[in-house]
Amino acid sequence: MTKAVPSASVSLADKVIAITGASSGIGRATAELLAARGASVVLGARRTDRLERLATELRDRGAQVLFEATDVTRRSDVERIVTSAVDGFGRLDVLVSNAGISKIGPVADADVDGWSTMIDVNLRGVLYGIAAAMPVFRRQGAGHFVTTVSTAGLKIVPDMAVYAATKNAVRTVMEGLRQESTDGVVRTTSISPGFVNTELDASIDDLELRDRIRKGMDSFGIPPEAVARAIAFAIEQPDDVEIGDITIRPTVQG
Repeated sequence: MTKAVPSASVSLADKVIAITGASSGIGRATAELLAARGASVVLGARRTDRLERLATELRDRGAQVLFEATDVTRRSDVERIVTSAVDGFGRLDVLVSNAGISKIGPVADADVDGWSTMIDVNLRGVLYGIAAAMPVFRRQGAGHFVTTVSTAGLKIVPDMAVYAATKNAVRTVMEGLRQESTDGVVRTTSISPGFVNTELDASIDDLELRDRIRKGMDSFGIPPEAVARAIAFAIEQPDDVEIGDITIRPTVQG
């Protein structure tokens, strides 16, 4: 009997990848790593000053880079980053939906505005990305949705109930999309990071809670580059291989 030959990893040299939330943390680290491996990247975030600096740094290293001011709560902004990729590079192979916000706190605090913001950014922003990129992926005959979820949805803890709910909603959408996409055209990957040393704590309004989360990040949070490597691993799989879920956390995280 002839043994099947394992599929080799795919070069990123001909990939066009758009990344939201690219101005810092996981998004920035992902942009740097994918560009270093040869991908053309389209960067999206609200802080365009940071995007411009990052784009200049990557171009100085020889990368092909575009950037767009992107607020994922605005459907037109998300559509624009997809259009920018297609107009600038001729296609879009991967959309990394990484933008997120953490308005955490006890449910009893009834932070309705914070809840709405998390729903708009964490869930609606991902849905806008799917809606914008899906026609492109279908037209091309291939495409990959990669979304940053969270271990907060895997282990429910106090103060993170609504945040975890938004992340679990995204996890549900991604699994449903996966089951609807078994024709081999669209791949989906959900990345669930634990404590990562990023700026996510800046969106926490409760100063005491923000300080506690910040101390955890500084004490044992993994670097965003670790998550970027997981994202690259999923993208570099051949078209007939789908990495559906990756959980990545500090070894000391409970």
